Amino acid sequence: MVAKPSGKFGLYLLTLLMVLSLNFALVHLMPGDPLVHLLGEEGYARLTNDTAAAMREELGLDGSLAGQYGRYLAKILTGNWGWSHRFGQPVRHVIGLRLQWTLMLLVPALVVSTLAGGWLGAVAGWRKRDRRYLLLSHFMLCLYSLPAYCIGLLALVAVSRWIPLPLAGMAIAGDGTWAVLGQWLLPFAVVVLHGTAYKTMIMRHLVGLEIQHAYVITALSKGLTDRQVLYGHILPNTMPAFVAVVGLNLGFMVGGTLLVEVVFSWQGMGTLVYQAVLARDYPMLSGALTALAVSVLVANALADLVGGRIDPRIAEGVPVE
Repeated sequence: MVAKPSGKFGLYLLTLLMVLSLNFALVHLMPGDPLVHLLGEEGYARLTNDTAAAMREELGLDGSLAGQYGRYLAKILTGNWGWSHRFGQPVRHVIGLRLQWTLMLLVPALVVSTLAGGWLGAVAGWRKRDRRYLLLSHFMLCLYSLPAYCIGLLALVAVSRWIPLPLAGMAIAGDGTWAVLGQWLLPFAVVVLHGTAYKTMIMRHLVGLEIQHAYVITALSKGLTDRQVLYGHILPNTMPAFVAVVGLNLGFMVGGTLLVEVVFSWQGMGTLVYQAVLARDYPMLSGALTALAVSVLVANALADLVGGRIDPRIAEGVPVE
């Protein structure tokens, strides 16, 4: 049974609350004084009592645990995400700048991998006994079994030897659009490859299940071509499940993209989280994880809306067999 829209909205809110609670617990679950973990033992030893008290108040670490949690939620909901000691700027400002670079990498990769994986998987599922498409399926399975960052490292080695492309980093102001695109191309290609591999395997499986239904034999017996049966009958029936899988896979794709950013020094959210961890910048780390969680939830909500448009039974909460 598929949840109705009102029920889904409640689930999204509950998921967001759980993510915020986990962010809050990141520091508090560690044994000892949270301020020691944030500053390090040497940094904490250099603090005076007044400075330590001021920092506890600034970071929301003063008072009871329930009071800290309440103030934390209030700050998040009112947009007061704190001040980044690593960057010397408000957390929201830094996240706004970095998020656009992650979206520049993730959104085109999601579109391209969905289209390419859907098409390759449909053809491979229809012609699953063809040796060429069988080899393609094995290749995609091997490709997906590798983490995205591992593919990125292999790509760095290959490109450094044979292809004259920028290996890492980002263009500075004034270098122009082509310089940015040159450094964007390699991490983009890695994210697309990994995403296409997964979606190819999913669509191949879905098409393989649909082929077993009687309507396929009926359509072929009426003289319809393979293309007409595949694109006119099979694919429309697989699209609701495929869209749902793409939405569920988005969270994993975001995680892979963040690690690819670190490999290629692409200054997006992944590099931001990595820098925040190294600098013990708890407000930035909490804000970045919150922003990523909200982005994934919004994307999944959009996937639900698209799935409801494709198959009205999903939007109405009707069981889909």
